[in-house]
Amino acid sequence: MGHHTKDKGDLGVAKAHADLIEQGYLVLFPMTEHAPFDLVAYKTGTFVRVQVKYRSLRHGTVKVNFRATWSDGSGYHSRAIDKSQIDVVCIYCPNTGECYYVRPMAHGVCVALRVTASRNNQVKGVQDAAAFRRLQAAEFTPARAPAST
Repeated sequence: MGHHTKDKGDLGVAKAHADLIEQGYLVLFPMTEHAPFDLVAYKTGTFVRVQVKYRSLRHGTVKVNFRATWSDGSGYHSRAIDKSQIDVVCIYCPNTGECYYVRPMAHGVCVALRVTASRNNQVKGVQDAAAFRRLQAAEFTPARAPAST
């Protein structure tokens, strides 16, 4: 596979799709590339909007800045994501072959998950990537039927 960002994004979505199915979710895809999320995971009456990021391991961590980036004829662009439009960011790491699920509302402008122990053995303030391996639908509000009139 080349290094084209679209190819990496497609691989990340495919890995997230497979991982969520293994966890017992039904996975739904938007009919547009312009949705703020890449897929929706559904289980036990709960829909979870998931944005997928492909991130390689660097210095023992996988890090995601909560920003949308793109390029066009006018150049390279970046802006903060609207955290209210997604529930979870799934980080696919090709080095570990794993998906990690984080709630952006629980973090500031970025999150760094530690995959390997730090060289100085720091543990305070470290977020162990293994703790983010499963999506917990129970943490989200179940879908509600519209009120009848």
